[in-house]
Formats: sequence, C-alpha cells, structure tokens
Amino acid sequence: MKMNFGLNTRILAALALLCVLPQRAMAQVAVSDPQGSGPIVNALGWMQGTLLGNVATTAAVIAVAVVGMMMLTGRMNWRFGATVIVGCFVLFGATAIVSGIRVAAAGG
Repeated sequence: MKMNFGLNTRILAALALLCVLPQRAMAQVAVSDPQGSGPIVNALGWMQGTLLGNVATTAAVIAVAVVGMMMLTGRMNWRFGATVIVGCFVLFGATAIVSGIRVAAAGG
C-alpha cells in the first residue's frame, strides 16, 4: 500500500523537525543609551516622574471622583466617563503595557 503525503503534511513535518534541532542560545545584550543622549534621557525621566508622581495621582483621583459623581447624577454620558477612567488606567499602566509589548516583540 502506497502512502501519499500532501504538501501541507510535508511542510508540517519539516517545521516539526526544525523545532527539534538544537538552536544557538540568544544571549540578552545589555542595551546602553546612545552617546550624547544624557540630557534627553534625563528630561524623559523627569517627565515620567511628573506624569506618574504624587501630583498626577492626586489629579487622577479627583478626575475619577468628579466624573463618577457626574455620571451618577446623569450630567455626563456614560461612554465619555468611561473613556476618562480608561485613560487613567492607561496612563498609570503604561509601564506594564510597554514592558509587555517589549517582551512580545523579543519573542518571549
């Protein structure tokens, strides 16, 4: 009895074989800042500290409280109020979001 394997089966078998073969280990290389980028890195660090610091946290708490009160009293559209609250989550979760994207882009 002759077995006839299709092209898809052959491609899957070749991919499975490639997964089994030993591969070179990819070492993590420390990424250093480019030369002359010190002032830019310092300015961005200051901006991050300002956006995620005590003043921003206080402003976000007040904004969520005001939006929530306006939504409860019927003075604000629920959809607009939800966008304000989601915006606060994105602002304070930006570090986790970016690190998740970097891990996904690095391949695991």
